[in-house]
Amino acid sequence: MGGFCAGSCYSFGAGRCVVTAFVPTTVTENVEWLTEFVPRRWLRNGHLQTLAGNFLPRRLALAEPEALLVEVEGPVSGYGPSRVLCHCHWQPREVRSRRLTVVLVHGLEGSSNSQYIVGNTVRALTAGLNVVRMNMRTCGGTDHLSPTLYHSGRSGDLGRVVEAIIREQQLEAVALVGYSMGGNLVLRWAGEMGTGAPRELKAVVGVSPLMDLAASSAALHLPQNRIYEWHFLRSMLARVRRRMALYPRIYSDAPVDKIRTMRQFDHHVVARYGGFRDADDYYYSVASSTYAGSFRVPTLILHSVDDPFIRMLPQTRAALLANPHVTFYETQHGGHCAFLEPATAGGGDGRWAEKTLLRFLTRE
Repeated sequence: MGGFCAGSCYSFGAGRCVVTAFVPTTVTENVEWLTEFVPRRWLRNGHLQTLAGNFLPRRLALAEPEALLVEVEGPVSGYGPSRVLCHCHWQPREVRSRRLTVVLVHGLEGSSNSQYIVGNTVRALTAGLNVVRMNMRTCGGTDHLSPTLYHSGRSGDLGRVVEAIIREQQLEAVALVGYSMGGNLVLRWAGEMGTGAPRELKAVVGVSPLMDLAASSAALHLPQNRIYEWHFLRSMLARVRRRMALYPRIYSDAPVDKIRTMRQFDHHVVARYGGFRDADDYYYSVASSTYAGSFRVPTLILHSVDDPFIRMLPQTRAALLANPHVTFYETQHGGHCAFLEPATAGGGDGRWAEKTLLRFLTRE
């Protein structure tokens, strides 16, 4: 199964599939497209998977995209409106509207040029799909386009993008794919929409989604994960310093010099400039886990037990397993957004998650 429907015959049924690391043989109906994940022999460790997935070189090339600017919020503090930049790759106009359009959303401090975004783009274009690579606010070199900051609760921005591309291209079918923080964003929006989602929304995918923010933030501060925390913090503090220069009426007094942890950043920056009471209010207000039982379109969630810093709470897992619209695949190994399996002799690159989500989106 999994051949591409070039016309308007989208059959995203709600057949349920549950595969867990604890009971790997538990598979229900309608899962011909799903293959078991077997990690590369030397990558049976979450940290190794995560680092290899991020740093292993890839040879990827894309044609020049069409730029799309979408306004997501009006003027703030005397500065212009906030806009997000999307890079669009369209199939020929005569078939464009009938082809499935995949909106890809990156993770924390990523961009539309992150290698997993580009990798998914190449695969989807080859399969005959349209692709929209979305940058969150200020990401991908777009600080000048938005006086406001991005965060994990900006699901409305995704809604604006979906509305814009459907309207401008008369699209018949759209699917959303988000990695890590982007996974939280797409799942949150789908949950918020519930039965009121646009009829064009056919499927949603979260890869290592950040569904439980409080637990994951705490895990990021564990000693074995401080290298990841420092990596994110260095980049995010540099972003705030750029914004202090670009938008001094908003950020001139941002306390960047006293921030040492991600929780402190979320408290002193995200909560302060994002309209939340504090870090805890932010974590609980924007978590897509709240909607785990509310997804009403076919949803695929890929999660690894050995993800170094993404934690999924038992109640979230239980709600996903109980939702008949969710295909939940939880592996023992795979790290964070990596899922590297042995490369095949037939030319496969071993990017299991990318292959799996494409099969899910194009299955018949």
